[in-house]
Amino acid sequence: MAERVVEHYRHDIRNVAIIAHVDHGKTTLVDQMLRQSGTFRANEQMTDRVMDSNDLEREKGITILAKNTSVHWQKTKINIVDTPGHADFGGEVERILKMVDGVVLLVDAAEGCLPQTKFVLRKSLQLHLKPIVVINKIDRKDARPEEVLDEVFELFMSLGATYEQLEFPIVYAVGKQGLAKYKLTDEATDLAPLFETIIKEVPPPPGETEKPYQMLVANVDWSDYLGRLAVGRIFRGKIHPGDWISRIRHDGTIEKAKITKLYTFEGLKRTETEEAGAGEIVQLAGLEDVHIGETLTDPGTPDPLPIINVDEPTISMNFLVNDSPFAGKEGKFVTSRHLRDRLQRELRKNISIRMDEVTPDTFKVAARGELQLAILIETMRREGYEFAVSKPEVIMQQVDGDLMEPIEQVVIDVPEEYVGAVIEALGMRKGQMVNMNTLNAQSHIEYHVPSRGMIGFRGEFLTMTRGTGLLNQIFYDYESFKGPIASRNRGALVSLEDGDTTGYAMENLQERAVFFLPPGVRVYRGMIVGENSREDDMIVNVTKKKHLTNMRASGTDGALQLDTPRTMSLEQQIEWLGDDDLLEVTPESTRFRKKVLDPTERFRQSKAKKAAMAE
Repeated sequence: MAERVVEHYRHDIRNVAIIAHVDHGKTTLVDQMLRQSGTFRANEQMTDRVMDSNDLEREKGITILAKNTSVHWQKTKINIVDTPGHADFGGEVERILKMVDGVVLLVDAAEGCLPQTKFVLRKSLQLHLKPIVVINKIDRKDARPEEVLDEVFELFMSLGATYEQLEFPIVYAVGKQGLAKYKLTDEATDLAPLFETIIKEVPPPPGETEKPYQMLVANVDWSDYLGRLAVGRIFRGKIHPGDWISRIRHDGTIEKAKITKLYTFEGLKRTETEEAGAGEIVQLAGLEDVHIGETLTDPGTPDPLPIINVDEPTISMNFLVNDSPFAGKEGKFVTSRHLRDRLQRELRKNISIRMDEVTPDTFKVAARGELQLAILIETMRREGYEFAVSKPEVIMQQVDGDLMEPIEQVVIDVPEEYVGAVIEALGMRKGQMVNMNTLNAQSHIEYHVPSRGMIGFRGEFLTMTRGTGLLNQIFYDYESFKGPIASRNRGALVSLEDGDTTGYAMENLQERAVFFLPPGVRVYRGMIVGENSREDDMIVNVTKKKHLTNMRASGTDGALQLDTPRTMSLEQQIEWLGDDDLLEVTPESTRFRKKVLDPTERFRQSKAKKAAMAE
């Protein structure tokens, strides 16, 4: 007679992830959940919000760092995990979703479904997680909750949701006021309907606490006092501080380690505890070089869980000490020691980044994509660092004498009217279409594109689709080199002199160029001030002044007619960089410049390089 398998569940725990576009009310809703669950007193000031907590996340409209919090409702603990929503962090999304059993999809009652929600929702549906839909901000004057609910249903259909997933529960909310209700006609007094829906609809995690300990490391945190911290959900068993565990590496080797500290999440803080069991999300200290995807088990039964593969870096940039004439004037941390220490600190927290020291003043940093590098650059400049960065380069490999390059799997959802422009643009970037289908005037296209062809494409894509397209990319494989891809076909406008730019000099040049800065800005020799209309660089004097005379020409001294300078985001600036250009980054500004500032020396080096290539 076959043995009957008994399923054990932790009915006192629920693990959910929150999916929401920026400004759809995730932060304020979670704050109210924390207050109403008793985590905070009604009059307590919350200065550190747990979701979208820093300025850069709010400005970019993305979650950069996954965060955990928890609330208690009646006798149940609800662990809330914030999910990185941007496609460039797709590898992290799957890791984070492995910690939860359900997702809360938060949608603005006026704006409806926006792109950021779509990518993470697709992943959660593929993992068969239970969805709960919250229509938020129903108090807005332009709210249209019924129409938005129809949009959500259509989104689920387009993402291939099962019949069970289409039977999602619905909660209407005003997150700012801490109100929720099951129907629009109901009276709302608090968030009880939301708490009750989560507890009722999200399945409790399996809780086989009597079996040997087993946990998958889904994230890694860093503490200046404790070192690396392993974050993950316990799949079975119990863990205590002082316990010995076996750490199963990616290559199958096993190493024993002792747990020194054990933490669970309580509200916005991690709380030290003496025991945690299956179903709980915890942080463990005592594992010096633990990595995402490794399994932690009981030493007596080293049973590994399926490995989570972390995407390898595909793009690198050089971070250099700033040596321009303006060096040290705007930054607080400017030396190579400062730069090295800051990058090493980033390595401890961000496992998807690599760093090599090329020279004492130059550091090669490799990451998953240009957005990841742009976020690192922006974060460092806001912290007071001053440095320069070079043009991004893809990381090639040599396999049996064949040059191989990284290929991205690119998934695009775009209105049918823009399909032609997208296909043409990706064709120029050596993209190969592998699948395409159209439903309800919305096209779903899949491509394989060289990583170097995707550098800078996101901005161009959003422009050509007027912000209506959704682009997701993830590393696919290494394939044979696809040949040259057309890059920037216009040269730079390089300043000849030090001084302040003048409208007089710029007006005479603007027919042949586009400027990056207005009159009255301090520049130095070798600094790039604009883009030439031709392929070659052009050295210009943008500081030239109009000399005064004792004769006035009647009717010839009209007002200056200057075009508006081109402004670019940091990502666009990184895309624009040429092989011999640098981007000078300070807390106050960013400037294009040549690697070699002196024009004579620059010409000599260029001539020598061409001669070497000819040989």
